[in-house]
Amino acid sequence: MEKKVRVRFAPSPTGGLHLGGMRTVLYNYLFAKQNKGDFILRIEDTDQSRFVTGAERYIFDCLKWAGLEPDESPIHRGNYGPYRQSERKEIYRKYAEQLVADGFAYYAFDTPEELEKMRQDFKTGKNPSPQYDHELRNKMKNSLTLGEDEVRRFISEEIPYVIRIKMPEKELVSFNDMIRGEIHFDTSLVDDKVLLKADGMPTYHLAVVVDDYLMKITHAFRGEEWLSSAPVHILLWKYLGWKKEMPQWAHLPLILGPNGKLSKRDGAQFGFPVFAMNWNDPKNGEMTEGFKEKGFLPEAFINFLALLGWNDGTEQEIFTKEELIQRFSMERVHSGGAKFDYEKAKWFNHEWIKRKESQDLKPAVRNILVEKSIAEIDDQLLDKVISLVKDRCTLLTDFYDQSVFFFRTPDQYDLTSVQPKWGESKKLFFSEIIRNYELNTDWSATVLETNFKEIAAANKIKPGEVLSTFRIMLVGGKFGPGVFDIAAILGKDNTIQRIKKALTIF
Repeated sequence: MEKKVRVRFAPSPTGGLHLGGMRTVLYNYLFAKQNKGDFILRIEDTDQSRFVTGAERYIFDCLKWAGLEPDESPIHRGNYGPYRQSERKEIYRKYAEQLVADGFAYYAFDTPEELEKMRQDFKTGKNPSPQYDHELRNKMKNSLTLGEDEVRRFISEEIPYVIRIKMPEKELVSFNDMIRGEIHFDTSLVDDKVLLKADGMPTYHLAVVVDDYLMKITHAFRGEEWLSSAPVHILLWKYLGWKKEMPQWAHLPLILGPNGKLSKRDGAQFGFPVFAMNWNDPKNGEMTEGFKEKGFLPEAFINFLALLGWNDGTEQEIFTKEELIQRFSMERVHSGGAKFDYEKAKWFNHEWIKRKESQDLKPAVRNILVEKSIAEIDDQLLDKVISLVKDRCTLLTDFYDQSVFFFRTPDQYDLTSVQPKWGESKKLFFSEIIRNYELNTDWSATVLETNFKEIAAANKIKPGEVLSTFRIMLVGGKFGPGVFDIAAILGKDNTIQRIKKALTIF
């Protein structure tokens, strides 16, 4: 019987969730749903020195906003918990000790000062950064160089130690990457990584293998920066007797910014978000803007994110989540870096806003208006406004500038555009417009436009000479949708009041 697909995203709660992390989530989610499998979120918090308060909650909030919630996690309970590595501490020691007993790992008692001395003493022109490897381990203080009695004494006296993997010399380690194909490593080039730290916590290398095995993970997708760690992990699967259970791996390409790998610094420099949602760093009080707060729809966010390194082989660009689940294929993920284009990301958002029903956009738009101190918002008016202006909005936050004049009479006008051509004839024209509009029983945009043009013709004025002035009277400047559409939505009383107010100022 074929195994049930189980994939995982395993972030560290150390800060904001950037595009690279969110794309890893998305690809895991799509693969799991396509194969009717499970998507697990595991918190890798073994490095307590880097733990940031609030970061775990933030991760869950980001996934919820994007519509990518896991099936199992610390808050979505499953049968393979605990889902925080800090709560699994005792599990890892057992396997680390097993590796030592089987001769695949060893105790290392070197102090930080002794490690630094090693880096200085063995530095050469050919080897400027010596590592704790197969060549140097025999010159260090560990259970390979010390007698058994001394090792037992050190441990009984609670002298701090770590457990390191004993990397073999000149062994070729290979695996098949779902994106990159067959990959080979020479173990002589890899140092003896720490598996268990002095505080009893595992490093990523041990924890990821043990957890993936115990949680029955079938496929592991992670960033290409972890490719260099693959030989250590492959050997651990082998040494622990689990080689047949090892997941299929795929190492995802980097997301590139203007200066190489996309970073928070790029966002600050070029004015675009790199995190899914706003992240307030409790350590330094620094706030980094997110795509959500910038005004992105979650549908647009996952749409452009999916195409950062993948395509389905067609020209299609707009995908629903359901379509992505159907079409996604790890084999079509590119091995080269994917360039992030913020203008293209905004294009996706604009397309999604246009496709959305006004009813679906209403909660977000209402929130934006309320945040800008527009307290009283008529529900029916909001429906009409969203329908009229949504095609003009690239970001959700654009709805304020594109619609504020529907809810608030302008208190400033673009007088520089009005006054050079303003005169008695124009004033008389708008006085006649007021009289005509007051008698109107049909307040549709078509009738308003017809009446406007007829009065202009009767006064021997070209409509173009007064249209922009009419717009400025209603909205304050030369912007917004069709002016007669604006008047139709504002209603008779509001439109006439605005013309009268403007006549006292122009």
